[in-house]
Amino acid sequence: MENKIETLSTVIVDYQSDLYKIVDVLNRTLKEKDLMFGLALDKQDENKAVFTIYRT
Repeated sequence: MENKIETLSTVIVDYQSDLYKIVDVLNRTLKEKDLMFGLALDKQDENKAVFTIYRT
């Protein structure tokens, strides 16, 4: 059985130290809907964050 993750959307936003809290609550709340959320610093600009929505 293959476990495929599909990227639904990606957006670059200004980095704020509390962004991880939003990602955490989204992951906890919507995992039953087969959704997963990610957050990473932009490789070119550490003042930006990359927010991604996945379907699992």
